[in-house]
Amino acid sequence: MIKERELKLFLDKKVDEYNQPSFITNDPVSIPRCFTKKKDIEIAGFFAALFAWGNRTTIINKSKELMGLMGNAPYNFCLNADTGKLKQLALFKHRTFNADDLYYFIEFFRQHYSKHSSLEAAFFPKRGMTAEEGLDYFKSYFFSYEHLKRTEKHISSPAQKSACKRLNMYLRWMVRKDNKGVDFGIWSKITPAQLVCPLDVHVARVARKLGLLNRKQNDWQAAEELTEYLRTLDKNDPVKYDFALFSLGVVQKY
Repeated sequence: MIKERELKLFLDKKVDEYNQPSFITNDPVSIPRCFTKKKDIEIAGFFAALFAWGNRTTIINKSKELMGLMGNAPYNFCLNADTGKLKQLALFKHRTFNADDLYYFIEFFRQHYSKHSSLEAAFFPKRGMTAEEGLDYFKSYFFSYEHLKRTEKHISSPAQKSACKRLNMYLRWMVRKDNKGVDFGIWSKITPAQLVCPLDVHVARVARKLGLLNRKQNDWQAAEELTEYLRTLDKNDPVKYDFALFSLGVVQKY
């Protein structure tokens, strides 16, 4: 077991190594990084995060495919696409996510942005909420319009005991201000200190190997346990260690 001081130095070094623009190329965050307007970043980032399970090359390619079908203007497409343009999406599919799901997501964005200037309000309608409260609120709000029951499987929540890896990653992108050109830091209703570390099988494996995580299930409780430990290493920016843990697991096969 690495001593805590040595562990912090080791992980800080890995954060410095991976929390930089070179990380973007092979990561789904490259999709919202193609855009400059806030609403485009929010929507492109949301789809890229949603698709982020499985092979990263496939995730990026499918995200690019969808953005192309939207004319590389996702906000304008979601708000203004007519029936003809929507039909162009009929054959889109990524794993279990199909066109029926996509049509609902687009309708949700159309409804939401007709009332709000940012997707942040869909997660945090008021200040003072925790990440857990925000994620639970988001799922309830997201499915507040008429929808197919099958579409609900694509949005997880802490209330379901899910680790919410993809949504926590999305929040990291939107909230965390790293000034390294990776995360955007365009939301302010919660602080980086309140974020929960995205927990997938790679992060969980490395975390357990390093003694950061004891819980055996990869669920919300495990994500919170890991994040609490990471706060002892950096209370203001605990999820920066996502770069270190994920890259150790995926890139370096630690």
